[in-house]
Amino acid sequence: MTDSTIFNIGLLLVVAGFAIGIMAVIIAVLRSARGSESVRGGGVIMIGPVPIVFGTDSGSARMLILLAIVLMAVALLFTFLPMMWR
Repeated sequence: MTDSTIFNIGLLLVVAGFAIGIMAVIIAVLRSARGSESVRGGGVIMIGPVPIVFGTDSGSARMLILLAIVLMAVALLFTFLPMMWR
């Protein structure tokens, strides 16, 4: 892969992350405006390969733990994949 391809993939992932975040906020606002449903949430903070998971209930936390595992696997894949191509 060339440097510009890797840059474009990284830029696409950042833009996709912002778009997903904006959509999540819009969905949460629309759900809370109805008043009939409670809004659940949480987050994952990745500091290197170490995740910090927090959530408003156990269901959200479990889903975010799975997301953290996937994020760690992707980070390791991007770390070690270039070494395999050499």
